[in-house]
Amino acid sequence: MQMKTIASGSSGNCIYAGNENTTILVDVGISKKRIREGLSEIDLDLPDVDGILITHEHIDHVKALGVISRSYNIPIYATADTCSEICNMKALGDFNSELFVPIEPDISFNIGSITVKPHSIWHDAADPVCYSLTCDGKKISIATDLGDYDEYLVRALGNSDILLVEANHDIRMLQVGPYPYNVKQRILGKRGHLSNEAGGKLIRTLLNDHIKSIILGHLSDKNNYPELAYEAVKNELSGNEYADDVREFNLTVAGRNTPGGLVCL
Repeated sequence: MQMKTIASGSSGNCIYAGNENTTILVDVGISKKRIREGLSEIDLDLPDVDGILITHEHIDHVKALGVISRSYNIPIYATADTCSEICNMKALGDFNSELFVPIEPDISFNIGSITVKPHSIWHDAADPVCYSLTCDGKKISIATDLGDYDEYLVRALGNSDILLVEANHDIRMLQVGPYPYNVKQRILGKRGHLSNEAGGKLIRTLLNDHIKSIILGHLSDKNNYPELAYEAVKNELSGNEYADDVREFNLTVAGRNTPGGLVCL
């Protein structure tokens, strides 16, 4: 099992996960060109993709879905309400809706040799989910656009070997930043996004003795800096029972506009 962030941020998201015989994309919220460039770094291309997992219908997660569906017959997995919303998005152009495979939260399914399990999340979308992917006893979990979390989500994401969790904003930057008041309230609400500190608290509950990599994702381009996110999460993880130094968890921040390195299990 391996994972690579192609882009992760408020302006666009696309994550690769797979193994030697299965290739999966989680969200395609950047241009087709950038997705192909990110995949080319690991000698893959869109024709190699076995399935696209969609978390929800916001444009920063589905931007390239129309053009990809017109070029490749890749199955697209999303909840039924998310599929319906996407089909009504004029910005995506003509759409091959026959590629959709409706899924349900908490019901596992297979793409090639990888088992995928969607988990319900709190976000202001039709029926959003995050995902865990497992194969040969290894687990990758990708969880952004959370708004909030509870024991259900902690259980769902537990025992992960690779973990990507949202650290969207610095609360003080958001409060004094340029966004209108109603947008600030949306981001801070239970159907919005996790702050750096909230993301760190969630990660702390998910630590285990075999975690290989922790990646902070979906950073805001207006209300956060990678250094702020890293330090805030580092502080939240201080004094944990598994490691004295967060570098032992390979704690990194995903680039908003640049692909990350390949993390292998």
